[in-house]
Amino acid sequence: MVLTILNAVKRVLVGRPFRNDRLAHTLLPKRIALPIFASDALSSVAYAPDEILLTLALAGVSAVALSPLVGLAVMVVLLTVVASYRQNVHAYPSGGGDYEIANVNLGKYAGLTVASALLVDYVLTVAVSMSSAAAYLTTAIPSLHGQQAMIATIGVVVLALVNLRGIKEAGSVFAVPTYIFMASILGMTIVGVFQAVTGQLRQAPSAAFTIVPDPGFDQGLVGLAGAFLLLRAFSSGAAALTGVEAISNGVPNFQKPKSKNAATTLLLLGVIGSAMLAGIIYLANATKVHIVLDPAKEFLLNGKPLPEDYIQNPAISQIAQTIFGAGSIPFYIVVAATGVILVFASNTAFNGFPVLGSILAQDGYLPRQLRTRGDRLAFSNGVLALAAGALVLILAFNADVTKLIQLYIVGVFISFTASQIGMVRHWGRELKLAKDKALRRRMIKSRTINMIGFGMTALVLVIVLITKFEQGAWIALLAMFVLFLIMWSIRAHYDNVAKELAVDEDSSPRALPTRVHAVLLVSHVRKPVLRALAYARASRPSRLDAITVDINAEETAHTLADWEKLEIPVPLTVLASPYRETITPIMDYIKSMRRDSPRDLIVVYIPEYVVGKWWEQLVHNQTALRIKTRLHFEPGVMVASVPWQLKSSEEAKKLQDIQ
Repeated sequence: MVLTILNAVKRVLVGRPFRNDRLAHTLLPKRIALPIFASDALSSVAYAPDEILLTLALAGVSAVALSPLVGLAVMVVLLTVVASYRQNVHAYPSGGGDYEIANVNLGKYAGLTVASALLVDYVLTVAVSMSSAAAYLTTAIPSLHGQQAMIATIGVVVLALVNLRGIKEAGSVFAVPTYIFMASILGMTIVGVFQAVTGQLRQAPSAAFTIVPDPGFDQGLVGLAGAFLLLRAFSSGAAALTGVEAISNGVPNFQKPKSKNAATTLLLLGVIGSAMLAGIIYLANATKVHIVLDPAKEFLLNGKPLPEDYIQNPAISQIAQTIFGAGSIPFYIVVAATGVILVFASNTAFNGFPVLGSILAQDGYLPRQLRTRGDRLAFSNGVLALAAGALVLILAFNADVTKLIQLYIVGVFISFTASQIGMVRHWGRELKLAKDKALRRRMIKSRTINMIGFGMTALVLVIVLITKFEQGAWIALLAMFVLFLIMWSIRAHYDNVAKELAVDEDSSPRALPTRVHAVLLVSHVRKPVLRALAYARASRPSRLDAITVDINAEETAHTLADWEKLEIPVPLTVLASPYRETITPIMDYIKSMRRDSPRDLIVVYIPEYVVGKWWEQLVHNQTALRIKTRLHFEPGVMVASVPWQLKSSEEAKKLQDIQ
């Protein structure tokens, strides 16, 4: 009954299953692929500028003025990585992305390292995006402040359900809000630039606050400490690059020509993302937006600290309030669109993680349950695994974006760097085989782009590791290492099982057991036992025994009397049980048979009830389940379950047939 109810709920939430031939209809045109795969990178403009401003604020107001230079550096890296990945999708369109490139060109250890980094980064993408979305929601509804973790949790659950319904349905849901977000940010930028040119641009609400520098930066950005802080701000802003790799992992989901459409989508992502990031950082600098880690301690207004209950709004919210006015319709459109896109940004991970998990499962590095598609042709188990991991992080860090983002981007830059050096080796190998001059020129051009990409991403990776290690990046690195060991262990297990189960001379089908010894388990002489007895006799074993365990002397005597009364031509052996155990005497009996005749095949027949209600399952078959579990570990022993359908099972079957 419970299974029936759960199945009905599943159909309401997820929808009816799709046939395999529907897979072609789930492929995405560019206009849908852009919001699905680029929403993560595009949405980073909602928190990457905040992290740049927050980090620079440690050295006071003068340091915040350098935010455009930091933003420009981030944009250069973004466009370089986009150009590099355009080469990737043409060379490796199968969907393996960075993992496949590293695995093929650098070896299995590098491939597994990249896979570990990407899986961890996908989980962090969901946690950071949802936590940031919760923060923006509290901007619009201040009464929800303090409930960010609960809001983010609900968001993850809803997004997981949407993705379980299928990738194309998810894309249709996400397309319109993503385009609204792009239009609202670019529109706000145009209006803000116009106001700045005409002298109408006002200052942000936080512009009047004086920033109290961190004790180590009283003199501003000077010396080695100042340079380190600039690098730290850059590494935080580099969060804008996350999500670029998702397109290379999702090439199989594009409509044909797949590689060309994926490369075009990457180009659109680079151009639009750079324009939005430039606009937000320019306006934040022009309106003098100030953001700090602890407003009550680091902000002063007229020389006095702010109240403890002061709520600091994100940069986009402050900019929209400055340009359009608090409470105006455009203000709410910008804030709402930003909050929604941050929720949908997690969808990039919900598309990348399951596909990568499926490829890793096919290669034997993850459980095989992750490699198959679910009812709606989505990799359902991968979706659920990603949601579970993100929920753990959100609850563990209480949806604190500043804390979570310190763990972020380490993994993605490890994969960026490995894939770029892998592509350099790929083009080097291809150049040795290519004879056509035009083809060689294209390959040399691609290799040059990938070499530049490698140099730049490797530099950023070093900066990220140096500046973020103590702030929390070590946690992400530890998670990657643990995941690497787990996947390596899973692969070793599958290899050992395959080796153990391989057919050899000793396992020839001509090698038959000497005899078949059947054993019938008897508790009471009832219809299920008689049916099991009939099946056992019909199999014509060399020997057939029936056994019962003496738990209660009176019941045992009653069983023996019933057995004799029916004149059953099979001996019933009573097993002593001085400690009133059922399983131990049976196992001892089976083991003694194995010792006496090690080449005999033993088949144990177990009568079982088939019930229809969940609570009936709790009161039936528990002993049989424990016996079967123990017998499965005994070599040379087979278990035959003989079902007896109770009336409640017939009712349950009718309900299933109706569905």
